[in-house]
Amino acid sequence: MKDIMGMMKQAKAMQEKMQSLQAEIAEATATGQAGGGVVSVTLKGTGELTGLQIDASLMKADEKDILEDLIVAAHADAKRKLDAEVQEKTQSLTAGLQLPPGMKLPF
Repeated sequence: MKDIMGMMKQAKAMQEKMQSLQAEIAEATATGQAGGGVVSVTLKGTGELTGLQIDASLMKADEKDILEDLIVAAHADAKRKLDAEVQEKTQSLTAGLQLPPGMKLPF
């Protein structure tokens, strides 16, 4: 019975830490760039696009396709950075925790 109570306390503490981590991740931001910095996007941890900057040199009608590709690439760069930050924070939170293979947090 003592082990169960200890496990329940650990589970509650872990749940509180996960809630704190999720709030922290939601407020995190990452900026991705493409084309050597001529296009940059900023994402919140929730994936919300909060900023877009485009160098004026790309504002040419015949370069529309290039601009669209650069925006997508900058977004992907920012998303990769956010994912890496989430992974790092989750690993530090779950350090020493015995999770089954393949189980990922946050759920």
